[in-house]
Amino acid sequence: MRIPAIDPENLDADLARGLAAALAAGAEAHGRTSPNPPVGAAILDTSGNIVGVGGTQPAGGAHAEVMALAEAGEKALGGTAVVTLEPCNHIGRTGPCTQALLKAGIAAVYYVHPDPNGQASGGAQFLREQEVAVVRINTSSRDLLPWLNSLQLGRPTVTLKFAQTLDGFTAALDGSSQWITGDQARRRVHEDRRQRDGIIIGTGTALADNPSLTARREDGSLHDTQPRRVVIGSRPISAEQAPNLHRLGFEQYPEISTALAALWQAGARDVLVEGGAGLASAFLAAGLVDNIQAYIAPTLLGQGHPVLANAVSDTLAGAASFELVSQTRLGGDLLLELKKKGSVSD
Repeated sequence: MRIPAIDPENLDADLARGLAAALAAGAEAHGRTSPNPPVGAAILDTSGNIVGVGGTQPAGGAHAEVMALAEAGEKALGGTAVVTLEPCNHIGRTGPCTQALLKAGIAAVYYVHPDPNGQASGGAQFLREQEVAVVRINTSSRDLLPWLNSLQLGRPTVTLKFAQTLDGFTAALDGSSQWITGDQARRRVHEDRRQRDGIIIGTGTALADNPSLTARREDGSLHDTQPRRVVIGSRPISAEQAPNLHRLGFEQYPEISTALAALWQAGARDVLVEGGAGLASAFLAAGLVDNIQAYIAPTLLGQGHPVLANAVSDTLAGAASFELVSQTRLGGDLLLELKKKGSVSD
């Protein structure tokens, strides 16, 4: 039996507010839930009021629907659930969300993404068989896309991030790179880091920059959720050369494939590659970059250190190809976000 679908612009005002609340809850959960997906849910009562909102808890904790139902309590009876992912229909570390929705007396479920996980899918069909009205919303949850993509690929979703001048340099000839971009761009970077399972750099960057690879607030304090710090390369990194990494803790792998396999096994689904130019080239040449974040400053150097250290392709036909997803002005800088053609978000 086919699940009916609806475009978001055709939702009534109450359901539109529910969808916005569910998406916001999913965004808040992003970075805290892997290997589980960062799902958001909202419960509307019979009058269309939002009476419960929840996001997926860290692995082993309650799913989004359960959190939202707990907040709604008895007001959920006869109401509607709006969820960013099809409710799960299996017993894992927690019980099926389909059963929780039925027990609460939910009469209708609207969800965004079908669950591609074979073990957990089928929730929409099961609920319809229990006479719950089920409708899919034809939109996407940006915060779920990395998880969905990683499930399709069997490895973490990889985003390559760099800051560059208008003419494509990440640092001046003397090596200085702080700060190419301004305050707003740097704040955006740290908020984004909070949502990642890991930040990956090469040994050259680790030795040259002594980075911390942390997600920090404006006042310098650390966010509650921190990404794994990952270094790829075989050169040894001593505490004298990179005291920040040794103080905070990091993991090192000799090559990209080993790193991604280990991160996947550890539950990482969404990682960020931050440098340097050699590592960026290697990821691109291997076809392992799914998304790009390009922070572009209104500055010209004329010469300097480029974004990539090595050729990705000798021909235009073989070049790594991406398409623009969004562009955001951050003070005087511009953030371009791109995705690989053919990714799960198509």
